[in-house]
Amino acid sequence: MSLDDSQARAQQRPTPEMPRADRAPPVIAKITRAEELRLQLADEIVRGALAPGAALDETEIARRFNVSRTPVREALRQLVASGLVEARAHRGAVVARPSLDRLTGMFEAMAELEALCAGLAAQRMTPIERQRLEAIHEELRHLSHAGNPERFHEVNERFHSAIYAGAHNAYIAEITLATRVRVQPFRRAQFRNLGRLAKSHAEHDRVVVAILRGDKLGASNAMRAHIELVRGEYETYAVSV
Repeated sequence: MSLDDSQARAQQRPTPEMPRADRAPPVIAKITRAEELRLQLADEIVRGALAPGAALDETEIARRFNVSRTPVREALRQLVASGLVEARAHRGAVVARPSLDRLTGMFEAMAELEALCAGLAAQRMTPIERQRLEAIHEELRHLSHAGNPERFHEVNERFHSAIYAGAHNAYIAEITLATRVRVQPFRRAQFRNLGRLAKSHAEHDRVVVAILRGDKLGASNAMRAHIELVRGEYETYAVSV
């Protein structure tokens, strides 16, 4: 074999520091205007600023946020999926609150899906992915001391997405993310509870330690317990608003 052939093969061979292409973490897309609207309207509904039964007129919302009706329509469609908005014939969209049974079902599904991802991540995460997870976890530690729930929520999304990616199962990651989008308004609201950021970071810590140890069962149990506590924190928040 010639020297040139050896160099060419060496360049093609993956190095230990680079994950395989089919295992590369997903690119997190920039938040769209529709997503921004969804988060803003969801916050107002969860806080009670928009009361159950209130009409959500596309034209009025578009004027209020200075956007076209297209992102408004998409935001309302996503809110319908979350159970925060109802689409009624001849009445358009109105504010709703999901029933207790529906909310319970959403959180139960979320807990099992996230537990599955965490368990697989404990077995399959590459060294680089583990380092990324630790870095995000450390960023959340600083934010928990800063007391900024909005920023904590944003980085928290990255934390959970890193675990989905680390499971190395694209289908499970896809359905887990789709479920998270539906539950997201309620998960986001509970960060406003007093002391919640520090508690959330401590719950994450148990997940991270188990993943770094390669403890599949421990990671699954820690994540499931975390989501169950999130549900309880949201219920506490809902009573207070």
